[in-house]
Parts: sequence; C-alpha cells; structure tokens
Amino acid sequence: MVLSNVAIKKAIKDGLIVIQPEPRLDESVLDTTALNLRLGNVVSVPKEGLCISFDLRQGTIVRTLAQLYEQRKIPEEGYTLKPQNFILANTMEYVALNIKEGKPCYAARVEGKSSLARCGLMVHFTAPTIHAGFSGTITLELMNLGHYPIILYREMPICQLIFEKVEGEISFKQSQFHFQRTPEGHPKL
Repeated sequence: MVLSNVAIKKAIKDGLIVIQPEPRLDESVLDTTALNLRLGNVVSVPKEGLCISFDLRQGTIVRTLAQLYEQRKIPEEGYTLKPQNFILANTMEYVALNIKEGKPCYAARVEGKSSLARCGLMVHFTAPTIHAGFSGTITLELMNLGHYPIILYREMPICQLIFEKVEGEISFKQSQFHFQRTPEGHPKL
C-alpha cells in the first residue's frame, strides 16, 4: 500500500519517517503520493586512467568505490554532467525509516523526476528500495542518457520517495550502507 501525502505527514509527525533537515510539508515537497528530495552538495566522479575490474565476490564495495571515485563539491554555477557520463551523488536529506515495536513500519522507493528524465537524466539504475530500518542519505546513480549536457545544482529537486507500509514482523538486518553520508556509502562526509 502506497502512502498518500496525508499519511506521509502523519508518519513524519509520529517519528516513523525522519527527514533531516525537516522539510516544509507543502505542495513543493509533497506530491499526492511522494516526497521530493534535493541533491546534496557533492558528486563523486570516477577517477580517470584506472585499469580495474569490479570483483563482486569480494563482498562490501564501499572501500573499493572510495578508491575509484573522487568527491567534488558542486560549484555555485552547477556541475555539468556530460552525455553518457556516470557519477554518484546523494540527497541533501538524511532519511530514517524507523522500526518501533507495535507501530506501523515503512519502506520506500526512490524514483527519478519525470521532468529530469525527459532531459535524459537517469537517477538510479536498479536500486530503488530503501529498506525498513535504513538511516542515511540516499545514494543516487546519475547518468546522462541524453544528447546534451545537464547542469546539476546543489539543493535542486532531484528525486522522490514513495513510501509503502510493510506487512508482518521484521527481523532487522543492517546493510553495508546503513548510516551512509557519502555517495560511495561511507558514514562520514
């Protein structure tokens, strides 16, 4: 069951969904069934000239990603994402989907905004699920699939979260990305 804007407001008020900094819960942030999030202040750009292959059998990739990407602050004039280029970024907002005994529990899906998709911007590839119990910023896998450069600005609306009620009891398992604050998944920026 997807939460309505009214149900999202109630879950935030009840502390079951935490968004920091706390947004103004008006029509600029809430659609009928989604909460808009903004682009953070840094992007992580692949380092040039490295000869590597991802060995996905190695388990956690956070350390590997930190070695392969370099963080860059998004300048006031914006960061230009060229066609066919891929970067990592994260949301300005820190999101927590709290699990409290005897209370409703929520998961979310991160989705791109259609206005940006029409310019060729893909916001995530295959990882839309934000699991119940997650706390951290949301990592975005940004790719310009279009023919023209796209300028990305700090704090621009970049994606939306669609919340769903979780049915049944949860056995919580912390992921390698829990408490992430960087696009690569580190807990510290």
